[in-house]
Amino acid sequence: MMAHAQDALARVKAAGILKVGTETAFAPFDFIDATGEHAGFNVDAFNEVGKELGVKIAWVELPWDGVLPALEAGQFNMVAGPATITKARMERYRFLSPVAEATVAVLRRTKDDTIKAPQDIAGKTVGAGKATAQLAQLKTYSATLPRPVETREYPGFNEAYADLAAGRIAAVANSLPNIAYVASKQPAVFAVVKPPFGQKSYFGYIGTKKPDDQALLDAVQTALLKIKADGRMGKMQEKWFGTAFDTPDVAAEPSF
Repeated sequence: MMAHAQDALARVKAAGILKVGTETAFAPFDFIDATGEHAGFNVDAFNEVGKELGVKIAWVELPWDGVLPALEAGQFNMVAGPATITKARMERYRFLSPVAEATVAVLRRTKDDTIKAPQDIAGKTVGAGKATAQLAQLKTYSATLPRPVETREYPGFNEAYADLAAGRIAAVANSLPNIAYVASKQPAVFAVVKPPFGQKSYFGYIGTKKPDDQALLDAVQTALLKIKADGRMGKMQEKWFGTAFDTPDVAAEPSF
């Protein structure tokens, strides 16, 4: 068992490359910038992880609904994403130290004053990412409203934001850091509806529970905690989210 437990770490060290899967339509975590380069919080964070491990980062970019199946198929070592930590995901995957809060909020058009509070999306069409925890939270919240929300699922959030801007849907439900970033870039088009709704949650990076992968994930976890303790993590959060988050060191069992 121990020989296998060190195999993934030994292979990464020998190759000098940590392969990380993610999507690139989840700003400010991952996106393609104006120069065509992959940018965002995750790029900065994994560059620091790479320095700690003494390896380079090789990105594998996929639509989100293909990222976790590709992890299980062994196409890369771990997932940046990041993913909202949920009970179902914790049963299947190993989450590392949370890197940001993930509580869900609503994005609306700036000029649409019919949505002033989260409950005002009752009876309206709201977009969210396909196979995301944000979509699940939206559906749960919809069941508490006097009129159900009509949900529209998108392969990536950029398409949802485009439909919102064009008036084809009334709002988008996504994690607060994401929509706060989008609204900050286009304040004349988008506005955040506060407060967030649903269960307080966190984003984390994902690996498998295969024994072969655990030494590698332990090493990445140690690197993340060092980056958090010396202040690098907080500076990256302020750079990309406009605020630093008080996140737990360990991915505790979530409430949903």
